[in-house]
Amino acid sequence: QVQLVESGGGLVQAGGSLRLSCAASGRTFSSYVMGWFRQAPGKEREFVAAITFSGGPTDYADSVKGRFTISRDNAKNTVYLQMNVLKPEDTAVYVCAAGRALRVVESYEYWGQGTQVTVSS
Repeated sequence: QVQLVESGGGLVQAGGSLRLSCAASGRTFSSYVMGWFRQAPGKEREFVAAITFSGGPTDYADSVKGRFTISRDNAKNTVYLQMNVLKPEDTAVYVCAAGRALRVVESYEYWGQGTQVTVSS
């Protein structure tokens, strides 16, 4: 079993940066694909970024390419999402998840509780 706890969310101005962290428990962490998803009020959950258990390849939603970077440190059982040039439309609850295929949402088996990111204009 994998348990995920996110941190690092907050309120930032447009153009600013945040670094989200997802701490995972369990010895099987390195065998999972790790992904970040987000959900804004009244909207469906959407894929943001994912990374394989080897640390690569990575995949990103078109809306965040060039701005967000996902990484993982298996020794620390932690996955990160560096978010730069934040936009108001990035405002959402960000959730990390452990799965089996990068963009296949149904393959994700474990989910964190989420952390709020709010970007002011």
